[in-house]
Amino acid sequence: MRLHVRHQTSYRYDNPIAAAIQTLRLTPRSYDGLRIVQWRVWSDARRDFPVFVDGYGNLTHCHAVNQPHSSAVVFVEGEVETAATSGIVRGTPEPLPPLFFLRRTRLTEPDAAIETLARQIAPQGSALKQLHALLNAVRDRLDYLPGATDAATPAAAALAAGAGVCQDHAHLFISAARLLAIPARYIGGYLWTGMESREYQASHAWAEAFVHDLGWVGFDPANRICPTEAYIRTSVGLDYWSAAPVRGVRRGAAAESLSVAVQVTQAGGDQ
Repeated sequence: MRLHVRHQTSYRYDNPIAAAIQTLRLTPRSYDGLRIVQWRVWSDARRDFPVFVDGYGNLTHCHAVNQPHSSAVVFVEGEVETAATSGIVRGTPEPLPPLFFLRRTRLTEPDAAIETLARQIAPQGSALKQLHALLNAVRDRLDYLPGATDAATPAAAALAAGAGVCQDHAHLFISAARLLAIPARYIGGYLWTGMESREYQASHAWAEAFVHDLGWVGFDPANRICPTEAYIRTSVGLDYWSAAPVRGVRRGAAAESLSVAVQVTQAGGDQ
């Protein structure tokens, strides 16, 4: 399948700020099941950004505006070819060993309720069976409800609220998987939903877990499936903060308004 992505992030400030710098994890890297046809990240200044590879293997751009400004826009546009792999992820850059992804973070720290969830999943048998059971259990316990949480909401708080978005589903899945001694990590990217003309206000998020004899396998609790050829993987981390598509700091006191438009379409006349 050939997929085309357009993603625009716009910032406006009620007073000019002195400067801003951001790291952008918005670019996929080729692996088995995904080939980059073309991809570009740039700003309203019509210039490309410096790029580096971070410690997780993410292709990361640096966006810096070192002068007073009251608005800024970041654009992403690209095209990829994807193929179904039954959720199995191979051929990716792997600078860290799987056991690193047993580490807990503030966003994935388990509480008693998550521990109970993991104990309920444990009798399912093999790691793969546990993970598929966890995929559905997470979605059963978290309704999809935009606005119920934000980027700083831990998995435990989302579970207590019984609602969240794809980020929260991923965090809860990761937290419980690590309790089962299964390395798990957060994945950011894009999803083609089949609605060609629809724009979204965010990109997508899911999880990967390490299964012996298979390697890394993707799980999307928000949609109760393993990733298909409709998924474009752009970042990996322990949680949202280390895989965030856009993260940065600014200098200057001002109220910020943010708007995001994401569109993923099928390209090249694929059927």
